[in-house]
Amino acid sequence: MNASAIKLAALIIAACAALVLAMQPAAAQEKKVNIEDLKIRSHAGERGATRQLAEMYYVGKDGVEQDFAEAARWYEKLAKQGDVRAQTTMGLMYSRGYGVKKDPQAAHRWWNFAAAQNDPGAQYNLGLSYANGDGVAQDHERAVQWYAKAASRGHVQAQHNLGMLYHEGKPARDPVRAYFWVKVAALQGDDVAQDSLKIVRAGMSPAQVAEAETQAEEWMKKNKKMIK
Repeated sequence: MNASAIKLAALIIAACAALVLAMQPAAAQEKKVNIEDLKIRSHAGERGATRQLAEMYYVGKDGVEQDFAEAARWYEKLAKQGDVRAQTTMGLMYSRGYGVKKDPQAAHRWWNFAAAQNDPGAQYNLGLSYANGDGVAQDHERAVQWYAKAASRGHVQAQHNLGMLYHEGKPARDPVRAYFWVKVAALQGDDVAQDSLKIVRAGMSPAQVAEAETQAEEWMKKNKKMIK
């Protein structure tokens, strides 16, 4: 067999091997995750392994079926170790009854832990809880306080909701601040905020709108690294 024939044969073999691999189920090609190994590492104190287990069970991936109860067990372990993302997730799970009995007060408690570590998602959820009276007495002043914390850290929904509270006078009406926060959210591409701008602008003077527009542009420039 000459060199050209050998080269051609090698190419044919490689192509056949690639075809066989492509015909295999996707699951067979994926690297299997050793669940028991992850559990051993988690029990040994490895937070990364605990997080991987929690996320696997939460969404149902890497060879395990979705199991919110099992996800909650691993997230709670992380949350009790002070992990802020896990604390926020536990709040969400209690709020929606995912894998645990629905308990708005428990959700609020976990979000308080995470918010104390300056997590904007938890701060937003607390603002939403106070605005709606979910698990706590309705309190627009406290809703504004928590929304403001999350908004200052770039949380778009908090920015929009904060602006709308100022627009609605809950607890006090402030057209410029209302337009400013809704505009900041709109500048980050939020469609809901873009629609809300028309509502907030109604009744404002051109000078008020110009002032709020300027403030929003300045905020975006100052925080461009945070909002990316």
